[in-house]
Order: sequence, then C-alpha cells, then structure tokens
Amino acid sequence: MTLKILYFAWLRERIGEPSEQVETNASTVSDLIAELRLRDERYDFAFSDLSSVRVAINQTLSDFDATLDGASEVAFFPPMTGG
Repeated sequence: MTLKILYFAWLRERIGEPSEQVETNASTVSDLIAELRLRDERYDFAFSDLSSVRVAINQTLSDFDATLDGASEVAFFPPMTGG
C-alpha cells in the first residue's frame, strides 16, 4: 500500500522532509515505524523515543498498535500542550 506520511515540528527537522509517499507492507503504525527506522539514521533518531511522538491516521488521533487498513495518510507529531 502507498501512504502519505506527514512529519511535524522536530520530527520534520530530524528527518528533513515535511511529507513523503511511502510504499509499505506494514499492518500497524508500529510496523510502519519499524520500517521507517530501518531506512536511514535520520528516521532511527526521529523515532528513537516514542513517548515523545503522537500519531494520527487519516486525521484521527490513533495508537501505535492501530491498524493501517484503509489508511491513506499517517501523521507523526510531538505531544501538544495547551496554553
């Protein structure tokens, strides 16, 4: 499947891309992250501490064990704070 991956804030800075199209066989977000980490050290560094990463699938906040069935877009971003 082909997914549009979006990166925000420091994830974008570490990876060096705001978005990309990725061909993947991943079935969950965790599987996708594992595939991305193997691509390059930038991805490995960006996803090294998942406690600082949130994910949305098709613009809906999700968990790392969420399935990618029917997904067209996955966004990674840091936790948000109010103020």
